[in-house]
Amino acid sequence: MQDLKQMWDNVLSKLESMVSFVSYELWIETLEVLDYTDKLILVATSPSAKRQLIKNHSKELTEAIESVFGEDTKYEVLDPEEKEEYLKKNKPQEKVIEPDDSKRMMFNPKYTFDNFIVGKSNQFCYAAARAVAENPGYKFNPLFIYGGVGLGKTHLLHAIGNYLKQSNPKLKIEYVTCDQFTNDYIESLGTNKEKGSVKGTAQFREKYRNLDVLMVDDIQFIAGRTSTQEEFFHTFNDLYQQNKQIIISSDRPPKEIETLADRLVSRLTSGLIQDIQMPDFETRVAILRKKAQLERYFIDDDVIEFIAEKVDTNIREMEGLLSKVYFFATLLGKKSASIEEAKEAFKEQIDVKKEKLTPEVIIQTVCDYYSIGYNEITGKKKSKEIVEPRMMAIYLISDMLDIPLVTIGKIFGGRDHTTIIHSRDKISELMKKDHKTRTIVNDLKSQISEKC
Repeated sequence: MQDLKQMWDNVLSKLESMVSFVSYELWIETLEVLDYTDKLILVATSPSAKRQLIKNHSKELTEAIESVFGEDTKYEVLDPEEKEEYLKKNKPQEKVIEPDDSKRMMFNPKYTFDNFIVGKSNQFCYAAARAVAENPGYKFNPLFIYGGVGLGKTHLLHAIGNYLKQSNPKLKIEYVTCDQFTNDYIESLGTNKEKGSVKGTAQFREKYRNLDVLMVDDIQFIAGRTSTQEEFFHTFNDLYQQNKQIIISSDRPPKEIETLADRLVSRLTSGLIQDIQMPDFETRVAILRKKAQLERYFIDDDVIEFIAEKVDTNIREMEGLLSKVYFFATLLGKKSASIEEAKEAFKEQIDVKKEKLTPEVIIQTVCDYYSIGYNEITGKKKSKEIVEPRMMAIYLISDMLDIPLVTIGKIFGGRDHTTIIHSRDKISELMKKDHKTRTIVNDLKSQISEKC
């Protein structure tokens, strides 16, 4: 018999073409195969997910399972609590599919070089990632990719991983987020305490320093973690000296990551640093068309252009809106989503965003980005570390909200409208000629959008 995992993957492939994209992502793709003896045991993510699956897709699930496992194959769907009861009564079999540490680096098969849309905003980053995938350890080592939220950094890391797995499956590759790396390190210290030895740390170093390729996503979160920085520094050195490939992603360049040790900044800047910028309108349209093609959405061209015009800061949000429009059209029984469905589907979201987006939300986002206090930015201080964030907050409020200049002045400690105009225009001018300012504005807009 085929491997259980492979058989279940075949079931998923059939179900993907039988149900809507939203149903597949919410209730089917998230199913876990727990056991298969006299019947197939599946686990949903929650009691609600189990109810929705059985209510709406029992027929499709039965058909797909029987087509792969054979006619009259029985199955049962459990929720997480029922799973625990099942495991208490039954000894786990070898066929049980459980996530383990070795599978944590598995890459999303949807993220490849072939379906990455290349435009002016990302062409150099794409070329660098492709060069590293084709010749790891020698070209552009380390490769440091940075850019705002949802612009494609993670897609490129997964594309490199998928390419390497196919071209050289023997390579030892580890893909982790910065938080995963930190948690692994903390766990290793806990193991030391429990066992009264250095076994935990030794295992941690064995895992990370004997790789061919190490990818760390969102390295900016290492800021302020002194011990983790120290361990990452030595891991980096060991791999680099062996010509092993290191690939890092961040939302900002190394020199702008607060409290990052100078020697670590030096290591991260020793290779190629490449940024992904905001995609232009034509690239956004191409991304949406590719998404519609991959997901088999039937979407009118004017809908795609409508979405590309409405969202210009975050590719993930843009793709999410595309899925929402198509889902809304299918609920209405239509085979293709038109501009009418798009406007209707966005109506509630746009209204909610308008309600949620306030000057306070914008100011707090700026404060978090620059690591300063709310009262400092709205107060009387005029030190350099406060003035720039204050001007940035004023610019964003005037740009994103329809609020009189006098009102904005009152928010910022009673400043007059000429001061507000100066701050707004100063940032506006800097954006025309300073790449760093444009990047910060785009990052902040993206973060504000996510909060709303």
